[in-house]
Amino acid sequence: MAIDTESKVQTTQKESDQERRIFTFKATQLIWLFLGILEALFALRFALKLIGANQASPIAVFIYGLTSLFLFPFAGLTATPSAGGFVLELSTLIAMVVYGLIGWGLERIIWLIFYRPKGAVTQTTTTDQHTHNS
Repeated sequence: MAIDTESKVQTTQKESDQERRIFTFKATQLIWLFLGILEALFALRFALKLIGANQASPIAVFIYGLTSLFLFPFAGLTATPSAGGFVLELSTLIAMVVYGLIGWGLERIIWLIFYRPKGAVTQTTTTDQHTHNS
């Protein structure tokens, strides 16, 4: 009498927390996009002030108007040296550093709160089949 034993092992993997990872990725990308645009506008403002650009120029009016809202907390923080029409706006440089740190901090907080490491959840099912031969 021979007994044949056959075992089948089936393993399935299911992606866990994929939606959270996608949200985390998109949220951090939005933070960096917004910060990049803001920093570029600050750099343009700094350069325009430094070279003494015409303040009545439409592009200068646009950039100064857009950035003045974000530079408001830094107004009067430092002296603003100027010579002729050239202005060294140190508060803009300080704002660039501060907003960069705030952006980096927000990005890290989002990763800490929402990110779940990618790892497959493995489920193993075992099926035993016994065959009896006489």
